[in-house]
Amino acid sequence: MRPTPPSQLYEADFYAWTRQQATELRRFAKTRPNLPLDLDHIAEEIRDLGKSERDAVFSLAQRVIERLLLIEHSPAADRRLRWADEIDGFRDQMKRMLSPAIRRDLKRDFRAVYADGRRIVERKMRRYGEERAAAGLPASCPYTIEQVLGDWLPDTGPA
Repeated sequence: MRPTPPSQLYEADFYAWTRQQATELRRFAKTRPNLPLDLDHIAEEIRDLGKSERDAVFSLAQRVIERLLLIEHSPAADRRLRWADEIDGFRDQMKRMLSPAIRRDLKRDFRAVYADGRRIVERKMRRYGEERAAAGLPASCPYTIEQVLGDWLPDTGPA
């Protein structure tokens, strides 16, 4: 299978493109070209551009998970519709940045993203005196990656 040309990869999967370009720049730097370019730092900056997009998607996915947990487990029923609205906004942002490579990374690290989101929700619940709800949060992720990225919402009605 032929590799995707860089210009096409840039359009199809920016994150994968940044990793590929950083690798190629580092490989080129090893040839010691006589050019006034700081190739090592250029490669690092390009790689970091992709990492920033990946980190933003991970953060948004975590925020969706937090709101899903709050909707399902918090006794604060009056906030559920607001949390659902926030989820819609986070998902819209993710869709603009989600690429096949970032999706693969998110799938690989999904447990860790859930664990971070759960920890934050547990801390918030305890801070607001929702001890029973905090104790009832699932230890492992009850959501699929498709539920987090898609349109699925738990029931937002009264608890």
